[in-house]
Amino acid sequence: MQVDKDYYAILGLSKTATAQEIKKTYRRLARRYHPDAGADEEEAAHFREIQEAYDVLSDPHQREAYDRWREMEGLDQSQL
Repeated sequence: MQVDKDYYAILGLSKTATAQEIKKTYRRLARRYHPDAGADEEEAAHFREIQEAYDVLSDPHQREAYDRWREMEGLDQSQL
């Protein structure tokens, strides 16, 4: 997990997104950017970011740790 990345922004979701919304958005983005779908190198790199964001946000324990870190660093969008 690279805590310097905004995984919610990468997936285009809010911090309050449900697990179902995260999964649905990931699948939509994966179909578009997956290297096997004929994506160019830039899109393939974006897919890797999407995959990383999904891996963290879809795991309740990793998501909790990520959200805690964002809050401690003042990056929690809900506080703005």
